Amino acid sequence: MSLDTPTLYLVATLVAAMLGAMLLYFGRQENIPALNWWGTAYILGAVSVALWSLGSAHLAETLSLALNAVGFVACGMMWNAARVFHGRKPSWVGLFLGAVVWVAAVMTVAPHAVALRMTIGAGIVAIYAGLTASELWSERRKTLQKRWPAFFVPLLHGFVLMLPILIGDLLAEGGSFASVWVTAFTVNLVLYAVGTVFIIFMLVSDRTVRAHKTAASLDPLTGMFNRRGFAEATARMIEREAAAGRPATVMIFDIDHFKSINDRFGHPAGDEVLKVFASVVTNSLRISDLSGRIGGEEFAAMVPCTIEEAVNAADRIREAFETCGIVVDDGPVVTTVSIGVAGGPAGTELDVLLASADTALYQAKRGGRNRVEVAREEPISLEGERRMAAAQAGAQHKPKVVRTGAEIVRA
Repeated sequence: MSLDTPTLYLVATLVAAMLGAMLLYFGRQENIPALNWWGTAYILGAVSVALWSLGSAHLAETLSLALNAVGFVACGMMWNAARVFHGRKPSWVGLFLGAVVWVAAVMTVAPHAVALRMTIGAGIVAIYAGLTASELWSERRKTLQKRWPAFFVPLLHGFVLMLPILIGDLLAEGGSFASVWVTAFTVNLVLYAVGTVFIIFMLVSDRTVRAHKTAASLDPLTGMFNRRGFAEATARMIEREAAAGRPATVMIFDIDHFKSINDRFGHPAGDEVLKVFASVVTNSLRISDLSGRIGGEEFAAMVPCTIEEAVNAADRIREAFETCGIVVDDGPVVTTVSIGVAGGPAGTELDVLLASADTALYQAKRGGRNRVEVAREEPISLEGERRMAAAQAGAQHKPKVVRTGAEIVRA
């Protein structure tokens, strides 16, 4: 059983329209503007292709030209969907520019120059496709680089969207080859439309997962890393610095008398103090440094530098926080912080550095607060501790040598 050309196109365009409606539904449900753009582009493309394919022989020249222009607008919407997906503003000029160029070209080209019209149309679609791929490529991320189909789909989508209109001009000449090609192409169009939607949802899902991972690593009050995020980020820094043979230094901050601030001024004032201190730390450190909130009023930072440089940075933070001038109910809030600093050889684990810095922090607390203390002893890495333990165990099993006169006695 064979289907005639209008029926094949009708099936393909109905599938595209259904997928477009699905994209619009999920775009509104999940509040994702890019899905609305993609869905509208699907529906516009489906409508223009369907009307052209089913009624091209009976349409007036003006209406036929308008349907072609709508198809180019759909291509422009695919490009704008990629822009919106990556947080950029839509280009309204670019959205309609392709359609305007197409109308102007058709009005100036002779009616019998079908091949030239096809070339102009294909060129416009190719430009839109290149712009769409460029948007995805310029915003590429490590996770998306493994999903290469996401970059090639825009290059093909615009061409596939317009190809039925181009073939529609050739079908007027008839021929068995054209009929076979239309059948194969329509099936391909259905599969391609479904595959495109799958890739769109893949991109959206990837972004949602990354957003959730980022949220799980951040402290919602201060916007800094939480303990988990700080540990993951510093682990990468320690590995990178160890590969280069450079040390890393850790600082632990504890806001002095924070409980009394909450008791006297209330928890909103305490939250404001935490946010101000987070801002002081962020502004006082370099972009390459890492910082996070690892407890209630306890913060930490890792800086790839020597202990001396870290102490200078810690003292800048202490002075800036002391003079930040927080006022609650027309009364000043005393804001001071105690800081412990610890460093170690390249590759020292974070837990070891934090434990050493925490000891220095308690020394600062006992010493009167509002001061910076450095760990007195350089911490030993976990690997170093294992080696020392192994050496001590070996020494216990090593036979003792006792010298008595000229003889050597093994105990």
